[in-house]
Amino acid sequence: MDELVEAALRKWPNVAHCHGWLALDARGDWYMRDQRAQAAGPFPQVKGSRIRHDKLLAFIQRNYAADEAGAWHFQNGPQRVYVELEAAPWVWRLQARGDAARPLVQTHTGRAAQVQSAWLDEAGRLFLQSELGFGLVHSLDMLAAADALEAGAWPLQRCAFADMPQRFGYVLRPQACRTAANGSDRQRLDRRVSPARWPPRRRRRRLRAVRPARRACRPPGWPCRRRHGRSRSPNTGRRLAATSRPCP
Repeated sequence: MDELVEAALRKWPNVAHCHGWLALDARGDWYMRDQRAQAAGPFPQVKGSRIRHDKLLAFIQRNYAADEAGAWHFQNGPQRVYVELEAAPWVWRLQARGDAARPLVQTHTGRAAQVQSAWLDEAGRLFLQSELGFGLVHSLDMLAAADALEAGAWPLQRCAFADMPQRFGYVLRPQACRTAANGSDRQRLDRRVSPARWPPRRRRRRLRAVRPARRACRPPGWPCRRRHGRSRSPNTGRRLAATSRPCP
């Protein structure tokens, strides 16, 4: 996690979490899902807008992690943006080496991993378990994965896709009620908010000058000896005679 993000967490610790606005598909691509995309249908039927900005992608990938409940999120400064997953929290990229039994395995964020076991679902998709977590092999790297399996690199087992989230401890679609620890947090997290811009802008208060109460030129009931309404001529600038305007 970036130092700037950690500093923002210490400064604003009570920012509401965000759900439904960020998603990760089975090919390791990030999608921003605004209110129109959320209303059109669930992910991945309606994916939304693909994020292509290089610096934004690098920032998301550096601050991508999981909470204690197995819900993966992107730490956007002080705000936690939970991620909807199509298949798994990681998408593995494989690169063949000279030894087929030892391919280079990296996450879609560029982190190296050591594979512990391989799993196959009912649709023929290959998943790998590592010290970083559970993930799906990218469809473009299935040839290198097949060579590694034939060389006996990892033990292969079968598991239904519906049972994988519970077995390997991750959440496909995090909800606010699942991530809340108590009732007060649940009320705070159930709000569907959009990703915040941080640091939050402070509203400036307009200070209004308080006019002091006008003091009377005489006590009540006394005759007034002060002349009011003295002014100057707009043409010559000479001071005009006092008017007979009564005392306010």
